[in-house]
Amino acid sequence: MEGRSAGQHVRVTAREVLADLLAKDRTIVGARVGGRVLDLHTPFERDPSVKVEPIRTSDPEGLRIIRHSTAHVMADAVQRLFPGTKVTIGPAIEAGFYYDFDRPSGPFTDDDLEKIEAKMREIISAGKPFRRELVDREAAHQLFAGMGETYKREIIDAIPVGEDVSLYHHSDGARDWVDLCEGPHVPDTSYLAAIKLVSVAGAYWRGDERNPMLQRIYGTAFPSQKALEAHLKLIAEAKERDHRKLGKELELFMFHEYAPAMPFLLPRGAFVYNALVSYVRDLYVDYRYEEVITPQIFDKKLFDTSGHLPNYRENMYLPVTAEYLDQARMALRLGVGGEGEAYREADTARDAAVIQQLGELEKLAQKPMNCPSHCLIFGQRRRSYRELPWRVADFGRLHRYERGGVVHGLARVRSFCQDDAHIFCAPDQIQSEIASFLDLLQEVYAAFKFEKVDIKLATRPKKRIGSDAQWDAAESALAEALKGANLRFEVAPEEGAFYGPKLEFHVEDALRRSWQLGTIQVDYALPDRFDLEFTGSDGISHRPVMLHRAILGSLERFLSVYLEHVAGAFPVWLAPEQAVVVTVSEKQAEYADEVVAMLRSRRLRVRADTSSDKLGAKIRNARLLRVPYVVVVGDKEAAERKVAPRSRDLNKDLGAMLLEEFADKLQAEAIPPRLQKSARPA
Repeated sequence: MEGRSAGQHVRVTAREVLADLLAKDRTIVGARVGGRVLDLHTPFERDPSVKVEPIRTSDPEGLRIIRHSTAHVMADAVQRLFPGTKVTIGPAIEAGFYYDFDRPSGPFTDDDLEKIEAKMREIISAGKPFRRELVDREAAHQLFAGMGETYKREIIDAIPVGEDVSLYHHSDGARDWVDLCEGPHVPDTSYLAAIKLVSVAGAYWRGDERNPMLQRIYGTAFPSQKALEAHLKLIAEAKERDHRKLGKELELFMFHEYAPAMPFLLPRGAFVYNALVSYVRDLYVDYRYEEVITPQIFDKKLFDTSGHLPNYRENMYLPVTAEYLDQARMALRLGVGGEGEAYREADTARDAAVIQQLGELEKLAQKPMNCPSHCLIFGQRRRSYRELPWRVADFGRLHRYERGGVVHGLARVRSFCQDDAHIFCAPDQIQSEIASFLDLLQEVYAAFKFEKVDIKLATRPKKRIGSDAQWDAAESALAEALKGANLRFEVAPEEGAFYGPKLEFHVEDALRRSWQLGTIQVDYALPDRFDLEFTGSDGISHRPVMLHRAILGSLERFLSVYLEHVAGAFPVWLAPEQAVVVTVSEKQAEYADEVVAMLRSRRLRVRADTSSDKLGAKIRNARLLRVPYVVVVGDKEAAERKVAPRSRDLNKDLGAMLLEEFADKLQAEAIPPRLQKSARPA
């Protein structure tokens, strides 16, 4: 360009760089520039060595741009229809987008959502452009103060001093709507081809119940109406599969206000839960794990040593005994009353006593995780290199305080159990132990028919313990193990735990939703903090490495995911009831009891329905409970000692068969699935 020296960068927009493509491809909504995602109208310094790649509506980034832009349009529509409503934040999320509102007149109704959606379509049809503007903090403060947007001012306060603030406008001529936003956005509103508002819920500002309750409107958007309709079908299916709904219908679990966010497992649910534990325990035999049982409550010094208390205190339960409460009350009483200078002079000593006594209230802590207690076990005596690797498993209950705004059925609870284990090993054993864990994880996920598993390598966060050299070694070990197993992965920067990087395993369910279940972490820090050692073959003390790992993760959360994955239809090996024997009439009651007795003698879970209900009603009741087999017996079956089973999974009658034949079939399906392995870890 004239007037610029060679190598000097020019400020351009992606619209200018991609002009030829844009002229013939309307699906382009943004650009990828050196790892940054930008909209078409945001200027940047053009470096000829950096590629400018188009982002289309079919790309994941393109879909996020569409959804984030739709959130802005929704907020505009809300404020047009309901003056006085304040806006907060409106991000794109995996299933669509949401926006949180402070509406003084109360919650939004379904009728309100219809009105908002209609107004959004009106704004979209105008096809007005999105426009980006940079202002300084003070100008942004004044703008939103004049608009009465107090939440936006709070967000601005969190922006580092000296940084510009980006705003986005869209206008229909008569009205200019502006939001505090980093972007990116579509070129204009007409790109928002298919939208739908789906629900409204309460949400605390910043997720803290001490803050105001807001109204969160959820919506979704897609590049085409066809894609939107397919998604809405999935939403309808998800409602039918909601684990809270299924848990009630199948009598699996319940909650009560006397134990907030702590589930009660009913007999049928307790069976499934225990079957999951038994399944994992059986695998532990082959994979050489040893199980321990550890206390529920510890002196808080344990969690000071591990580093969890300073980093995790807000999520911990700190039990208080009656003794400590009584002592604190006494200290408070001694510090109340009295008159004149003599008493005021004594206040300092009395205040110190009260403070000391109140500090005793935090003497104990309920464990939120098992790793510190496993360190205590490892360190109880001198260990030899011959004992390593030591794989220690623990199904103990854990307690974490989750805020009321985030608890959700079994998916987010305050009392739970993990298929938790820790591996103490020498540094040169890390690779083989991760490889063994990957084999175990593959076997478990195959058993539950999770066919698509995505892996993320979460690297060091800014707030962490341990040396850079330890983090380098830990991250390298995880990456090398995945490469050695020919497993693809993506990097999640700065998302590791404060004590070590981790691999996250995300499974895709039957509705194509992704859930993070398993994890493995390489930890050099806790062995340091607990001063753990083993004697090597050279007779010298060495520091072990600690691997934290789980496969199902929280059993409660896994149950919520799996319930929705199979729509409540547990496989035979996991079903609370594997078959229900139903009679055509009361005349077959005696034979039905014989069938049940014979099947139970083979340790199969079977019951009979010999009630006076009609056959159709009995079959329907069994189907509602998702029982794998409904076994019909009539006069002919009773006379020939046969049964007529109907398969839930095949959705068809299997025809009459000998009772022994059906028992063999059911017994074979009742065995938990296993993968054939040529070798197991030593």
